[in-house]
Amino acid sequence: MSPPIFAIVLYIYHPSYFRNGRIEKTPAFMRTILCLLLLQCPILIIAQHVNLSVPELVIPARLKQWQTQRKTIRETLVRVLGDLPPRPKVTAVRVLGHADKGSYIQEKFEFDNEAGAIVPGYLLIPKDGKAKHPAIYYCHWHGGNYDLGKSEIFGTHHTPEVPAEVLTQHGFAVIAIDTYCFGERSGKGPDGPEEIGSAEELTTSKYELWLGRSLWGMMIRDDLMALEYLLSRPEIDSHRVAVTGISMGATRSWWLMALDERIQTGVAVDCLTRYQELIAEQKMKAHGIYYYVPGILKEFDSEAVISLIAPRPVLFMTGDQDPGSPVTGIIKIENVVKRVYKLYGAENKFRNIIYPQTAHVYTPDMWNKMLNWMDVQLKSQ
Repeated sequence: MSPPIFAIVLYIYHPSYFRNGRIEKTPAFMRTILCLLLLQCPILIIAQHVNLSVPELVIPARLKQWQTQRKTIRETLVRVLGDLPPRPKVTAVRVLGHADKGSYIQEKFEFDNEAGAIVPGYLLIPKDGKAKHPAIYYCHWHGGNYDLGKSEIFGTHHTPEVPAEVLTQHGFAVIAIDTYCFGERSGKGPDGPEEIGSAEELTTSKYELWLGRSLWGMMIRDDLMALEYLLSRPEIDSHRVAVTGISMGATRSWWLMALDERIQTGVAVDCLTRYQELIAEQKMKAHGIYYYVPGILKEFDSEAVISLIAPRPVLFMTGDQDPGSPVTGIIKIENVVKRVYKLYGAENKFRNIIYPQTAHVYTPDMWNKMLNWMDVQLKSQ
């Protein structure tokens, strides 16, 4: 029983109450009113769940029908992200410098997102003598590590090995940018440099809502602009591009694959979330304010987003004890999305692994599976 309800019950059934420092009998009329109020409490709580009605994603029997439906889903997805500023056809990037890191060249760059922000990033090119390289768009995580951002690729804060070193040794070019409020963009929010962390993230989200768009939409917009830059580089084989990340980075990964066909494959670690199950299990607190897209549940749940990836190969890996990804929701997503892949005759290209007794963590086995997946999908072409 919640504290407010407990207080009402105590007040009703206790024969007296305090007034002006004296103990007096509880008036009968007051006890009657409080009884009626108590009866309403369960009704109000239940109403919040009863009113949730999300349209079911019905997969048609024929591929041609799905292709028509798929186009509508993608258009809806773009719409619910909000009134985003149009992206320029070419991302104007300023290269700030290069550094020789032994096995790779590190480029530091930045670009104006033409929506009031400068987006810094790194591009890593392997020194293997090849003219063209397969590339990985690396999406950093959240985890409350606002100071990290794109720099997580240079450490082992939550990955078993250093992503920059291992991925370039495998022959992959790597790009990573800071999202809003992270890394070099920390302290760049609407309320000025003194506000950082979750407070800045909340303020930034409020600001974007006032402009009719979501913070998530603006984050994805930056990612798509950085992807444009990656694909424009002569060192990159544009037909062999993947995306990956853990946690927030995982969600960015599957949204990017849903919105841009030029990403050939992806690996999403520790964030395969169906929103209705997140609500039902009262785990909405497991994700920050950036995560929530206004109006999406009026249209569909996350299986609709992930279904847009088909028929391209994708790997999901999630722990069954991950609070932000209820297992019941993961299974429902898989059941729907597999039917879409079947329409293409590509059932084997969708892989979903649920790790038993595993929380929100990037395990060595997950890491090795990610590397193997990238090797197979990007090097065998």
